[in-house]
Amino acid sequence: MKKHLCLFLGVLFAAMVPGIVFAHPPSDIKIKYDPAGKMLEALIEHAVSNPQGHYIKKVDVSLNGKEILSQELSRQDNNQTQTVKYLIPDAKAGDTLAVEAYCSISGKLEKEIKTAQ
Repeated sequence: MKKHLCLFLGVLFAAMVPGIVFAHPPSDIKIKYDPAGKMLEALIEHAVSNPQGHYIKKVDVSLNGKEILSQELSRQDNNQTQTVKYLIPDAKAGDTLAVEAYCSISGKLEKEIKTAQ
């Protein structure tokens, strides 16, 4: 019985390793904010081979440290990036906007900018 359990666990681990090895958080987030239109745009860099199975699954946006929105995604735009755009009507000059992006398999990355004075 012990031998079968060890064999089962070994096979299970071997099956999981490829997903773990290739899982990675986003590599960068480029954030732009247009104060005139009150629009935030984030280009999330996340190179993957299959954007339907390994993708940016969630994006959170914070204003001055307080989360103001969260979006769940079901796939990535393409094999390299995910772009999101949001209307942020409450942002004022000098505020801090942060974007946090989560990989569907493992990891996350957060970047922030100060709005123009």
